[in-house]
Amino acid sequence: MFTRDEFKAAQDIVYTHLQPTLQHNWPLLAQELGCDLWLKHENQTPLGAFKVRGGLVHMRRRKKAGLLNGVITASTGNHGQSIPNAAQLEGIAATVVVPKNNSPGKNAAMRALGARLLEVGDDFIDAVTFARQLATDEGLDMIPSFHRDLVTGVATYAHELFSAAGELDVIYVPIGLGSGICGVMGMRDMLGLKTKVVGVVSRRANAYALSFASGHAVSTNKADTFAEGIAVREPNPEAVELINAGVDHIVEVSDDQIKAAMRLLFRATHNVAEGAGAAALAAIMTEHQGLRGKRVGAVLSGGNIDAGKFAEILSTG
Repeated sequence: MFTRDEFKAAQDIVYTHLQPTLQHNWPLLAQELGCDLWLKHENQTPLGAFKVRGGLVHMRRRKKAGLLNGVITASTGNHGQSIPNAAQLEGIAATVVVPKNNSPGKNAAMRALGARLLEVGDDFIDAVTFARQLATDEGLDMIPSFHRDLVTGVATYAHELFSAAGELDVIYVPIGLGSGICGVMGMRDMLGLKTKVVGVVSRRANAYALSFASGHAVSTNKADTFAEGIAVREPNPEAVELINAGVDHIVEVSDDQIKAAMRLLFRATHNVAEGAGAAALAAIMTEHQGLRGKRVGAVLSGGNIDAGKFAEILSTG
């Protein structure tokens, strides 16, 4: 997935701009779920999500290769903040295409990072299709949401977690396009650990679960979960191959289960999680009977949720 030399180079780039994020075994979560649960707080990066790490690596490597022309990408928010953030640091213009119904808060954040933001289509795939055509029309380089550089960059959070927590029995990771979970699997393998990796998807956007069951990439007709970070209906074939070879299993969680996990995270740790960020804990809540007494990891992948939506979720259930 990546070599030690590639990872060391990625570390040097990432830690020029970021401090490691917290990993902590919260007593209230342990009491609630009956396991020694280590939470990895990627909601505490400067951009509020793990994606910032991969963007830094990819854009630095583009600059070193002399690729200074403008870039374009499609996103629902966190990848769309990561790319313009890193592009701005390297002096490269960035365009981000988002669906029309995208989070206003995430849109504002992308614009604040210098992105030219275009709102097109009903979902992520519509945004991708438009971005690819615009890349051709304007001579821009299309930056995908899954790429070796991105995986290597985000693997730095897995290294931080394993360095602090040691060899966990199992770690739960949400799956968007796959860079996060592939980074975790790659780091587990690089360190020679036996930790099981479990993927987590929305029941209403379960393309990666279907792909795992089928042994090959399977698309769906829609992805209508409120957890936009995992609202994927067309999986990346390369990510599917890596995930299918490296995960123990994939858990599907409902929107209500994700919301319950968001409320538990706030009550037990006073941390804000977006829907995708709480998905791993939601899966642990559904499987906690089989996890009693085990050392478990959960990736809180991001905390970028609009205030009104978060208040509504906290006030229900």
